[in-house]
Amino acid sequence: QSTVCEKIMELLGQNEVEQRQRKVLILSQDSFYKVLTAEQQAKALKGQYNFDHPDAFDNDLMHSTLKNIVEGKTVEVPTYDFVTHSRLAETTVVYPADVVLFEGILVFYNQDIRDMFHLRLFVDTDSDVRLSRRVLRDMKRGRDLEQILTQYTTFVKPAFEEFCLPTKKYADVIIPRGVDNMVAINLIVQHIQDILNGDICKWQRGALNGHGRTYKRPFPEQAESGGGGVLAAGKRSHLESSSRPH
Repeated sequence: QSTVCEKIMELLGQNEVEQRQRKVLILSQDSFYKVLTAEQQAKALKGQYNFDHPDAFDNDLMHSTLKNIVEGKTVEVPTYDFVTHSRLAETTVVYPADVVLFEGILVFYNQDIRDMFHLRLFVDTDSDVRLSRRVLRDMKRGRDLEQILTQYTTFVKPAFEEFCLPTKKYADVIIPRGVDNMVAINLIVQHIQDILNGDICKWQRGALNGHGRTYKRPFPEQAESGGGGVLAAGKRSHLESSSRPH
């Protein structure tokens, strides 16, 4: 999911733009993991804490942060350390943008958050590909292979099937094969360019009607495993896409 977002940023030419001047930015649901208790952190270090459960995320902070972004405010986003499983004191300053790609495995699970997006994407990637990427990523974080595989079979796969996969029904666009599906990605890029060029109708501004709902226009359907969507902040809009598990 994050790979898809990065490809979208690349095709839009936003990677080369200074952060304050970017019209499109990426936020990750992973930034909003809850602060763990000492007991929970001890379990996490042993690979025995379920980071793929909806309760692992600080949904109140996530919602308030996204709401402020929709209102065009500069916000401070938590910085999470995946090696120590802790929220750092340092935060990341996020400046207003026209489009925000918000990626995460459970971005559609909470209805209040789900209803904020103008466009919801579900990136559908083969399970073997997801596992191989996870192994490579977690080994770079200093974890051993046995712990990674145990955590995957104990928490990640069951949580995906119970919490993540069912949210696929909320997606407006399904992108099969992830970043390899350039037809779907180019359609998303064109849609974002339409927003940036002002070629949008009342559907986009519907998010500001005070009801937390958005007006969605039809969009071609396409399918990684996880969800994402689009928000609007005054003249600013935000798009969310799913991210890989912790």
